[in-house]
Amino acid sequence: MQKPDSLIFDMDGTLWDAADTYVLSWNILFNRLNINRVMTRDELVKRIGWEGSKVMAAILPEFDETERAELYNKVNEIRREIIPKYGGIMYNGVIEGLKELSNYYKLFILSNCGKGIIRIFIDWAGIDDLITDELAYGVNNMPKHHNIDLLIKKHNLRNPVYIGDTAGDSEQSAKAGIPFVFVKYGYGTTINYDLEFSGFTELTNYFINLK
Repeated sequence: MQKPDSLIFDMDGTLWDAADTYVLSWNILFNRLNINRVMTRDELVKRIGWEGSKVMAAILPEFDETERAELYNKVNEIRREIIPKYGGIMYNGVIEGLKELSNYYKLFILSNCGKGIIRIFIDWAGIDDLITDELAYGVNNMPKHHNIDLLIKKHNLRNPVYIGDTAGDSEQSAKAGIPFVFVKYGYGTTINYDLEFSGFTELTNYFINLK
């Protein structure tokens, strides 16, 4: 792989595991609206990384598209309320790795999450000084390859790579025309990647030593 000038990270399943907090947000929503449902971690995890409209169609097919869009906004309002309190679990080596990598690369976060969620994560993790920019699906409801291209154009990136944990991340990287780096410890699986790593420290060491 040619040495990149920038690293674009997925968030959920790549930098942290906040699935339990996301499950809580769903169950708060169901309770508030008297929807007879209980979200489980297993049900949610298999959909983490999907675009919001696809998630809503799978979880609440009985509602029409307009209603699902309203519920998507509501569940993300709840997440913005509770993430600062409950947070998530940072994967081993992420904070230390980002600090080291920021000395060599521009770092970005791009996720299929609601508007404002990445910023809350950055503040919660205390990594604001390490991240050049971020972009969430909820800002424009566009797929990752589109938003990758927006970051590339905005910051004049010459050789970025996308780092994620799902087959969807791999597919979107390919559509954006950039290499995909797969982290095996996350939520998903894929056989289509340019590089793979079992842990974040391994990833950090590779890119720091890349000539």
